[in-house]
Formats: sequence, structure tokens, C-alpha cells
Amino acid sequence: MKKLLILLLFLSKIYISAQVGIKTINPKSTLDVNGDMNLRGKLYVPNSANSQLTTGINDQVLVSQGEGYPPIWKTLRIPDYEQNKFYLIFSNSFSDRTGVKFTSSEESANAGSISTSLVKNAAISSLSLFRKISALSQPFTLYSATSKMYFQFETVVQADFPSNGNPDISIDYACGIFVDDKLVNLRQRNIKASSGTNTFITHNQIGIAENLSKGNHTVSVACARLKSYNSTATLGIGINVAANIDSFIAQSSLKVDAYEVPEIFNPVTN
Repeated sequence: MKKLLILLLFLSKIYISAQVGIKTINPKSTLDVNGDMNLRGKLYVPNSANSQLTTGINDQVLVSQGEGYPPIWKTLRIPDYEQNKFYLIFSNSFSDRTGVKFTSSEESANAGSISTSLVKNAAISSLSLFRKISALSQPFTLYSATSKMYFQFETVVQADFPSNGNPDISIDYACGIFVDDKLVNLRQRNIKASSGTNTFITHNQIGIAENLSKGNHTVSVACARLKSYNSTATLGIGINVAANIDSFIAQSSLKVDAYEVPEIFNPVTN
């Protein structure tokens, strides 16, 4: 009888206050446990889709939906990383049809002098002839201090040359891949007039950057006209300058891959 009376008093407290505290006299929610809790049975939460209670399925965890909303069961697919190995963390690709055009007045008066300034980590602000291909400037984020970035840039270069003569007609140009406006990769090439008019060539370039700082970065591509040989033709990089090709053919693309060695993860223990 004594035990029954205690139970009735306990249940009446639940009904009256709707708050129960275990090891606390001031419960702050319906059930407030000040200490460890062992759960040997099932744990049910409401399913917002059908308003029924569910225990979830194997390997699911409870995820908060924020204040005022019940938690939901979620399946978290966490990859199994091995120590000291690189994993592809980020991969994306971008395209641009705007490109850049250069007239014969937009080149170096001394091609040799500009070549000496094209060194690793040169700031784009110091390379006045270089112009960015707008849509290829894109952000990315690194989560580890040990990383390798791979950049693959492809475009079409065209000049509205006449047919080639003697001496040869050609233009030197360069394209650089920049991270945070610092040069990480450069390719210098020459486009030469052919037997036909309005010559175009495909330009491919792969750049690598290692162990950039953790956090947010920006990759960009910029190109420059360096020197002309017997020509005042317009040079287009990533954009057509004559009607024998169009902007679809001439467009630029950039692929960005980030490989990282994941840093220490806290293990999940029982």
C-alpha cells in the first residue's frame, strides 16, 4: 500500500506539473536528467511525414531540426579515411564564353622583360598585361593543411590572320592559373598563321598547387598577349575573332580537384 501511494503521488506530480526532474529539483523540460542515462529499450521520435512514432533503422542517428521541432532520424554516410593518404575532397568544373581579346597595342614593348616577371607566386597586380577570363574565377575551400590542387584549363586561341607569308606571321601569348591572385602555373605559346585564314588552335594547361592554407581560396585564369611578329591581327583567347568558328567552339573550361590528407577525426566510441 505504501509503494502504491508513492507511485500515485509521483504520477500526480507528472500530471500536474508536466515536468519531472531526476537529481534536480528544478526541471527545465518535461524530463530533466541531471546525470548519466542508460537506455535498454527503444527510443521513439515523431515522424513528421506521417505523425507516427518511429525508432529509425540500423546505423541511423538523431539529428536536431532546431528549437521547436522534434529531432529526426538520419543516415550519415561518413567515409572511412586512412592515415597519411590523399582523398578527393572537392571536384568541380566551370566554363566561360566571354574570353578575352587583345589588339596589337595591348602587348609588351619588350617581351623579354615580361618573361622575367612570370615567376611562381607573382601577383597578378604586377602583371599588367594579364586579363582574367571572368567566369573561371571560382572559390574553393580546403579543410586540411596537407593538400594537392589540380587545375586543368582548356581553351581555343584564335587570330584573324591572313594566310601565312614570308616571313612568318605569328603572335606569342601566355596564360596563367592563379590562386588568390598569385601565379601557380604558366604556359607560353605561339599561334602561327597557316595556309588558310583566321587560324585557331587548342590550348591545354595543367597546374598544381600544394599545401595551401586551410580555409577559403579563389582560383582564376588570366592571359596576356606578349609579342607580335609581322602582324596587327586581333587575338582571341576563349572567344572567336572570326566567323569560321563560334563562341561554343572557342569557349574555355576549368576543372578543379582538391586532394587532401584528412586531419585527426575524433573516433565514435560506445
